[in-house]
Amino acid sequence: MKVVILAGGFGTRLSEYTDDIPKPMVRIGGRPILWHIMNIYAHYGFTDFHLALGYKAEVVKEYFLHYRTLNSDFSVDLNNGDIKYHQTCDRDWNITLVDTGLNSMTGGRVKRMQPFIGNEPFLLTYGDGVSNINVAKLVKYHKSHGKMVTISAVHPSARFGELDIDSGIVKSFKEKPQTKQGWINGGFMVVQPEFFDFIENDSTILEKAPLEKAANMGELMAYQHDDYWQCMDTKRDRDQLEALWNSESTPWKL
Repeated sequence: MKVVILAGGFGTRLSEYTDDIPKPMVRIGGRPILWHIMNIYAHYGFTDFHLALGYKAEVVKEYFLHYRTLNSDFSVDLNNGDIKYHQTCDRDWNITLVDTGLNSMTGGRVKRMQPFIGNEPFLLTYGDGVSNINVAKLVKYHKSHGKMVTISAVHPSARFGELDIDSGIVKSFKEKPQTKQGWINGGFMVVQPEFFDFIENDSTILEKAPLEKAANMGELMAYQHDDYWQCMDTKRDRDQLEALWNSESTPWKL
């Protein structure tokens, strides 16, 4: 099953980094967050990636074009240009990089991937969120219900600190924890090819008309992931992810 990752947005809320690079290329632990997302899928055997690029697409293309060289020791013969690598590549991924337009919306980017996906179900997610979701179980759930689209429902992080109060006594205080009430779309979707017909053009926003139509038809299901999920919207988010990566327990490290 192919994995489509939306990696073409402007990332304006992370302008400290995205003036120079696209948001999915912002680094956590020395690797782009896009690499971390791909590694989650690869852990479950999904290694055929299709990246829907846009803003600063050339940065993503250059990273993967030179990935082996940048991540290997090698010898180069300057006389003829021959390169000898001293170790095999650390990833066996197949990656298709597609420029889906500078100003395309999320739905438009998905639609532009149709020629590369063909008439088969595919995995779909955003290029800015990590999770310890079990992708194999997600796919199994999707196949079990036979509907058109499965989204992963997750709990967002709270904007403010959370208090547990009993008779005026604060029993616990947690600084911006992951909430336990309320669900949002966390990406990590499974999609049948018929869904392409719900997307009109480049200006279509995936989260509006297409998914709303699927929901109204009873064709949208939710896989409830009641564990770790975090998107990277701000520098604070990036710094928290960096701290987790450097800790002894990284939730999405597989």
